[in-house]
Amino acid sequence: MSSELIGIAVIFGVTVLLAIPLGRYLATVYRGDKSWSDFLAPLERLLFRIGGIDAGRGMTWQQHMVALLTINLVWFLFAMLILCTQGVLPLNPDGNPSMSPDLAFNTAISFLVNCNLQHYSGESGLTYLSQMVGIMFLQFVTAATGMVACVVVFNALRNRTTDKLGNFYVYFVRSITRVLLPLSLIVGLILVFQGTPMTFAGKQALITMQGDTTAVSRGPAAAMIAIKELGTNGGGFFGANSAHPLENPTYLTNMVENIALVLIPIALVFALGHYLRRRRLSYTVFGVMTAGFLMLLAPTVYYEMQGNPAIAQMGADMNLGAMEGKEIRLGTAASAYWGITNTIISCGSVNSMHDSHMPISGMSEMLGMMTNAFYGGVGVGFLNFFVFVIIAVFISGLMVGRTPEFLGKKIEAREMKIAIIVALLHPLMILAGTAMAAHLLVSNPTEYAGWLANPGYHGFSEMLYEYTSAAANNGSGFEGLGDNTPWWNISTGVVLLLSRYLPIIGPVAIAGILASKKYTPESAGTLRVDTATFGLMVFFVIWIIAALAFFPALALGPLAEHFSLY
Repeated sequence: MSSELIGIAVIFGVTVLLAIPLGRYLATVYRGDKSWSDFLAPLERLLFRIGGIDAGRGMTWQQHMVALLTINLVWFLFAMLILCTQGVLPLNPDGNPSMSPDLAFNTAISFLVNCNLQHYSGESGLTYLSQMVGIMFLQFVTAATGMVACVVVFNALRNRTTDKLGNFYVYFVRSITRVLLPLSLIVGLILVFQGTPMTFAGKQALITMQGDTTAVSRGPAAAMIAIKELGTNGGGFFGANSAHPLENPTYLTNMVENIALVLIPIALVFALGHYLRRRRLSYTVFGVMTAGFLMLLAPTVYYEMQGNPAIAQMGADMNLGAMEGKEIRLGTAASAYWGITNTIISCGSVNSMHDSHMPISGMSEMLGMMTNAFYGGVGVGFLNFFVFVIIAVFISGLMVGRTPEFLGKKIEAREMKIAIIVALLHPLMILAGTAMAAHLLVSNPTEYAGWLANPGYHGFSEMLYEYTSAAANNGSGFEGLGDNTPWWNISTGVVLLLSRYLPIIGPVAIAGILASKKYTPESAGTLRVDTATFGLMVFFVIWIIAALAFFPALALGPLAEHFSLY
């Protein structure tokens, strides 16, 4: 047991050690300073020339958002075309059929918004062409989109007055060429050498030790797995995701994938300090996020390693912990650690089945998505945290009787209204969706009973988790839920759209408004936002909002299930 705890401590320690220099590099790239990757500049200029883009043109926050939404619409139509026709397209050695319109709609939106909620099984639901040209393409470009939005906010927070916040396409291309592609190549090579397949061959017939003949799916998996983690996408090449022995063959690949999925979100926090030349601020943000992460991690690791008391009462040995739904080669601690890292950062990849985790573990995973501010997805994680910072600054200003200011810019009514709308949109999407699904189930149980593999408290948790995952753009699920139906495909698709773009537009709008205001140099009376006191304020703002919004729902689901076990 102690070696398992050491294993997850090493994973986290290595992640932070790698994130610190990566954060410095990200700030260098986005500021346009000289770096080792400048040899890629001619390629980038060629891309701009082909696309007719003026890389030197500054863009307002509104122009950034128009560019983002327009290009995302094109990607959606492209993905729908691929998914609806994949059955007759090449690179389909296993003869997988085209998707139904409602499933294609859900899948295209899910990968478009960097969520990767999968209502299909990867090896049977998609062809190799769809996996590479449709899905993996979206995993790169949507991750880059989130990084661009984050950099736009960074630009707005610099101590100046302007309405020009850089160029969307410059940041977008650099995010791919100088960050995502190089890192994906490194991770992909490690996976290949550890046994993850990278081939265009179809299924391989094998004879098991029991003498049965089976067909094992293969494909160009390693490349997609690398970007699914680095881009906090999460969609698995295989249906079992990183619990699959070919997607995550060894403990080393488990460490590498887990480091990859949280590396860039943490690095962007350190990049904030270098970009604004306010390193104390980045340390404060990192401290708050890490405290929230550890609060969710500790009970999850404890309950998974303790095991299920209901099974223990039957005389089963619980020395290995709660092993249902987990891989013996990874163990309970590494599975619990992954369960929290992937839910706090909006990734959604799994190395065990969350549906079989202990109730408190499931609640912690849901809280990671409900708060949606501890590290978070690539780029957008900081945007969510930024909203809570604005609220905390405003409340702090009221408490001391001063006009709230953040980094030399006054926080006024317009910014607060946007921040509150964004903060309340998240629980609205989760709770409204769950309420409507529960109403349908209760009002017509004969028609909708097939949704839930588990009745009672856990069945409610399955529905709550699905909308929480969609609203947080996460993608993981309690897979006891039969989610490949028109209701779940369409309703979660709508939640995915609203929960992706409004939380991007809102913080970017706040940042754009602040950037255009007069900069006031900080004085002795200015609220310091790089102190432990302010960090504590933000921490409690996040948890109070989450508690007020979600405690009743959690009491009906995972908390009730937990107490029923004892």
